[in-house]
Amino acid sequence: MNARSTVDGNQMSAGTWALLALLGLIWGGSFFFARVAVAHVPPFTLVFLRLGLAALALHIYIRGRFGMYEALAGRWREFALMGLINNAIPHAFIFLGQTHIGAGLAAILNATTPVWKVIIANMATEDEKLSSAKIAGCLLGLAGTVVLIGPSAVAGLFGTTSSVPLWALLLPVLAAISYGFAATYGKRFRDLAPPVTAAGQLTASTLIALPVAAFTDTPWLLPMPPVEVILSILGLALVSTAYAYIFFFRIMRAAGATNASLVTLLVPPSAILLGYLFLGETLQAADFAGMVLIALGLAVLDGRILRFRRVA
Repeated sequence: MNARSTVDGNQMSAGTWALLALLGLIWGGSFFFARVAVAHVPPFTLVFLRLGLAALALHIYIRGRFGMYEALAGRWREFALMGLINNAIPHAFIFLGQTHIGAGLAAILNATTPVWKVIIANMATEDEKLSSAKIAGCLLGLAGTVVLIGPSAVAGLFGTTSSVPLWALLLPVLAAISYGFAATYGKRFRDLAPPVTAAGQLTASTLIALPVAAFTDTPWLLPMPPVEVILSILGLALVSTAYAYIFFFRIMRAAGATNASLVTLLVPPSAILLGYLFLGETLQAADFAGMVLIALGLAVLDGRILRFRRVA
């Protein structure tokens, strides 16, 4: 195969593959930044800061272009629901879970998002029904999730203690389910410029997160966090959210949604590497086994391995 590959009519050049790898590192970095920040900033306040700063950055980037303000005024209800299920809820669940689990494990559990998206789309739409390959991919992904969560669940059933509370493991999975609903609901925004969709949902989710953070955390009473935490918050909001959205849509325009979705496979290794290098995190054998099963499931869902085998 040469430097370009074709999937569903969209070509992946060597440059696009490099951009995809960089995006995987950026989104893997979001779990790293969150793990650093959540040790000093309450989860709901961290959600508000991430969404608010990212929304502000995108508004500055767009500067009213693409019919931005007309879209916000006319479709604020749709943006509110999208912001709730694609930003506010999943970010809060991930940050709460990361008060007890590392960046790598949170990223692996959240990598089940495409599995839930396939299951939800099968129930909610007429044009995305399950096939044998999709069923196999979902089963592999769910098996990986069971392997990751299993020890804590068994410990809870028998009244014994576990090093990680079960709820901390379940929250990133619930976040992935919320992302799955968002992926199906988000189809209604295909008529809008991608930056407008991103800015609209981030604006709405910021307004949702503000009263929650104010009521639960009283952030104005919190001490000033250390410099490294402030830098992590800025990295989380500006790099791993605002810039990442623009980056993702650029890859999607160049190579299509199917190719862009491959970033899901790259996020957990990036988060694991960053956690190992800078936070001293390690994973157990069961964690790696679960990651392998989830990665296999995503590869089967993507389908290109099966297509390459047929071509060969």
